Amino acid sequence: MKKLLLSMVCLSITAIGFVAAAPAENLAAPETPDVIKAPATDVVSFALNAKGVQIYECRAKKDDPTKFEWAFKAPEADLFDAQGKKVGRHYGGPTWESNDGSKVVGEFKGKADAKDPTGVPWLLLNAKSHEGSGAFAGVTSIQRVNTAGGKAPTGGCDQTTVGKELKVPYTAVYYFYTRKP
Repeated sequence: MKKLLLSMVCLSITAIGFVAAAPAENLAAPETPDVIKAPATDVVSFALNAKGVQIYECRAKKDDPTKFEWAFKAPEADLFDAQGKKVGRHYGGPTWESNDGSKVVGEFKGKADAKDPTGVPWLLLNAKSHEGSGAFAGVTSIQRVNTAGGKAPTGGCDQTTVGKELKVPYTAVYYFYTRKP
């Protein structure tokens, strides 16, 4: 029953969370709260759909070691272009890696609540470092929007489950920005 329910949740998230990514000439910046708007010096370069999991680990709370919580560990997601072709992956760092070998590592700048109550927050990140000369080489900032799923559960973490990992399915759209010419 749990596997069936998880499969149904994954299918629902997939149906709700994906929007078509498009080339920059057809792509406007998404409507977002001011706290996660990209800098005025940046322009949307491309957007990619993500489908994967947010990984949490059961840990004692830092401020009260007698209480426990699901602490965020890392994302794991595949990245897809507008045609649904896998073009890269997203993982801890946070890092986005293209199939062309280029990478960008982000640094947190702001967050806003997701429109979907099960969705992880929408984010703005600045590019902290780059590797390679491909698609991610000139990225200056990244937005995570249109999230569905991925939130840590509120229960199920206690002294008996410390160290246990939990993978929560999510989808999102990542917008990648470069400096205006």
